[in-house]
Amino acid sequence: MKVRAGLIQMSLKGDTSMSPEQIREAMIEAHLPLIDEAGSKGVQILCMQEVFTQPYFCPSQDAKWYAAVEKIPEGPTTKLMQEYAKKHNMVIVVPIYEEEMVGVYYNTAAVIDADGEYLGKYRKNHIPHVAGFYEKFFFKPGNLGYPVFETAYCNLGVYICYDRHFPEGWRALALNGAEYIVNPSATVAGLSQYLWELEQPASAVANGCFIGAINRVGSEEPWNIGKFYGSSYVVNPRGKIEAQLGEDEDGLLVHDMDMDMVREIRNLWQFFRDRRPEVYEDLIELR
Repeated sequence: MKVRAGLIQMSLKGDTSMSPEQIREAMIEAHLPLIDEAGSKGVQILCMQEVFTQPYFCPSQDAKWYAAVEKIPEGPTTKLMQEYAKKHNMVIVVPIYEEEMVGVYYNTAAVIDADGEYLGKYRKNHIPHVAGFYEKFFFKPGNLGYPVFETAYCNLGVYICYDRHFPEGWRALALNGAEYIVNPSATVAGLSQYLWELEQPASAVANGCFIGAINRVGSEEPWNIGKFYGSSYVVNPRGKIEAQLGEDEDGLLVHDMDMDMVREIRNLWQFFRDRRPEVYEDLIELR
């Protein structure tokens, strides 16, 4: 069985002197033609980059960006993406800045099924707080575990950016039934760029699944923490990158995944059978 995946990577539209509401409008306006293009090309599962309606504002510690939050699913972006999902019979993963209540905010991705139904959300579990990435100022750690969504086309998991450095979550998603996991990200050149094509292929192998890795593009003033290097890709359960975008382009990646490979590889490499959770207790106790 083939499932057609779509990934959208994009540079910031407008600039950070604008209000979060103005930037949201500009980013959505820039995305809609690519979402329609994905629909016209038969994409069945589409994902955008981390907090796709905004700049990556975490180099600052500016409360201005709290105004970027939205409710899920009641907020305007989720509602709009439900319309587009139904229009194109396409599952859409919607990574945005979520408000649970005033002062409690999460880095979240809503998952919408191909008929426009809101299926649920994943909240980023691992929140970095190092120079240039002051995410704990903006995001509370996720509290929804590792849900897997039974979509019209496959069992879908979501992991967000910094999460990818933690193998436990990939494994939890796979054990919960994920066949395809998307990782919307905002990551800049440096050590990260080498790891970009190392960690996620390794995780795809370890868990016998497809992974869609999405990164934004360009540099964002005034923070200049580095270049977001794009390079979004789809990797198969053998760890091979099957399709990839360039470093500098706004773009839509469309790729057909052979989902039969998930069963084939899991039967060939019996990692789930050979796990020994009873001898991993130290991993939990060492805190």
